[in-house]
Amino acid sequence: MKRKPGYRRNEINFESGEGVEMTSVFKTAYPYLEDAMNLPVENLETAIPFYETIMGFRVVSRKDEPFESAVLGRDGIQIGLAENGGDPSQEGCFFEVDSAEAAFDELKSNGLTTHPSWTGRKSPEEREEAGFRIDKHGATSFKVFFVVAPDGLCYCLGERQT
Repeated sequence: MKRKPGYRRNEINFESGEGVEMTSVFKTAYPYLEDAMNLPVENLETAIPFYETIMGFRVVSRKDEPFESAVLGRDGIQIGLAENGGDPSQEGCFFEVDSAEAAFDELKSNGLTTHPSWTGRKSPEEREEAGFRIDKHGATSFKVFFVVAPDGLCYCLGERQT
């Protein structure tokens, strides 16, 4: 994979020896419910590749007890995926990013818009677009877009507007 100016290479070692090019910075992670370190997935092994290849995370640690779980990190933030019996369709995180457009472009270049988790939810005309909108949280506005991972977890990526 040829690097473009301004891109960082993630620390993931894939079988091909390639990494994920990262152009945006994930600044913070806020869970929708209670715990960004305990996000429910049905199968950890099938969930992790999406986070590595599309979202640019890397596995920081893994545990088998009290259930299968993994901590994933990028840009100094961490989230945890766990086979804890929870409902992934009711959970996820808000990631504050430095640039919503750069974040979407990064995920797109990593294969988001051709991934079944994206194409299955979008019409062919919408697949190349992020569907940006402005959401307010209190007095703060964010330019946001949403990604639903194959495991069902929903992520909102947002850039603070000044």
